[in-house]
Amino acid sequence: MSIAQILRTFGITTRYHFANNLGRGAPGKTPIVGLKSRGGDIMAFVVANLKADTLEKLIRNSVSTDAEMLVTDELKSYKKAAKGYTHEAVKHSETFVNGNVHTMGVENMWSLFKRAIIGVYHRVSSKYLQAYLDEFVFRFNNRHNEGIFDVVLANC
Repeated sequence: MSIAQILRTFGITTRYHFANNLGRGAPGKTPIVGLKSRGGDIMAFVVANLKADTLEKLIRNSVSTDAEMLVTDELKSYKKAAKGYTHEAVKHSETFVNGNVHTMGVENMWSLFKRAIIGVYHRVSSKYLQAYLDEFVFRFNNRHNEGIFDVVLANC
């Protein structure tokens, strides 16, 4: 059994995303949900919205029922979406880590993903955001694989 971390962010669709349109559901931003089991791989999905029904379907399809615990931030939708699982939430306005309860694995991935978008691609449209996420997730999950080039060539 493992601990699953789930955290949402918003896709970068404007050049000056730090100064403009901040906040939950900001105009021009596409919601993305990232999931990670501690010591395991990352998954990331573009979602239509952050409502409990949407998140519940994603959790049911992506997280094993054997998961020891779901760790999220304090978004209220997670509480309903996580029914049937032991759920702990981190209140980021107060702390980022509360013992074994944290979302730092997914936070790390979001930080690297956003830096990659800003530094390499500069701008990504919502239309292709899932493709960029898929590439990044593959690269992130294989970052310690020294034979990654051979893996990519074998799958061409």
